[in-house]
Amino acid sequence: MPAKLAAIVEEFASAPRDVVLEMMLEYADAVKPLPASFDGHAGMEQVPECQTPFFLKAVVTPQDQVELYFDCPPEAPTTRAFAGILSEGLDGATTAEVLSVPSDLYQRMGLAAAISPLRVRGGTAILNRLQRQVREA
Repeated sequence: MPAKLAAIVEEFASAPRDVVLEMMLEYADAVKPLPASFDGHAGMEQVPECQTPFFLKAVVTPQDQVELYFDCPPEAPTTRAFAGILSEGLDGATTAEVLSVPSDLYQRMGLAAAISPLRVRGGTAILNRLQRQVREA
């Protein structure tokens, strides 16, 4: 797992349960605006497991770095937080680093105790689709 993401996981795992949700919501603001080339979600994949409209795109550069693009409405802060965590922890990582992220990432962070299983399932689906796109690139 990339060092940036490992640090985020450790930060959440060691945090008191009553502040985990508050910490998570801080990551909702880490989602960068989409470039115009993704207007209308062109070339992006929807994640239907999410309760809210969520779109993503992973681009692998010739230097083997992964660029991440997410679109999720601001009215869905928990789902945006998943994207923000992945963006902060994985943007610019190598393909091998992205593919090394364990599928139980959110459980390791302790989020399963703080948010509903349905939301954890949506976050896991985001990670799985992102990794599939990286494998296919």
